[in-house]
Amino acid sequence: MEDLLMAKENKSEAFEWFDSIVFGLTVAMCVLVFFFNFSNVNGSSMFSTLSGGDRVLERGFLYTPQRGDIVTTDALISHGKPLAKRVIALEGDTVDISGGVVTVNGETLDESYLKYSNITEPIDVEYPVVVPEGKVFLMGDNRENSLDSRASEIGFIDTRDIQGKVIWRVAPNFGKVE
Repeated sequence: MEDLLMAKENKSEAFEWFDSIVFGLTVAMCVLVFFFNFSNVNGSSMFSTLSGGDRVLERGFLYTPQRGDIVTTDALISHGKPLAKRVIALEGDTVDISGGVVTVNGETLDESYLKYSNITEPIDVEYPVVVPEGKVFLMGDNRENSLDSRASEIGFIDTRDIQGKVIWRVAPNFGKVE
């Protein structure tokens, strides 16, 4: 009789563990689905920070863009798939590109994240420009090979078109993205 009670107790404990694991996985999946997105990086405009084909995790829910963040946007969908770019300036900021140097509100941008060429040239926009309300100014880290806010056909990006901030590269190499 005692063995039967022990067996029932062990079975009950196993079901409790199973229920806890299922509940935990359900909560984790809900958090992942509602607060985070996965995206594929397309093109080479963010090289060497990100490469085409990288799979990234981004935080999208209640995200407000900040200078220096790497974001994905679907505003450029007409040029292919959603693209990853770096936020250079926010609404109300004055951006100037002169002599290969980017300034925001009169201060030279610290672009230590640029690995190859730290010279930035305008594409076809006259500077300085002021970022309109509800918009951001984005550029790729691979400035020589990036179609971004420096081009009139792209221009300023509406903050509603930002999918989220890239926080982790999950494939092919796992790591934090800065």
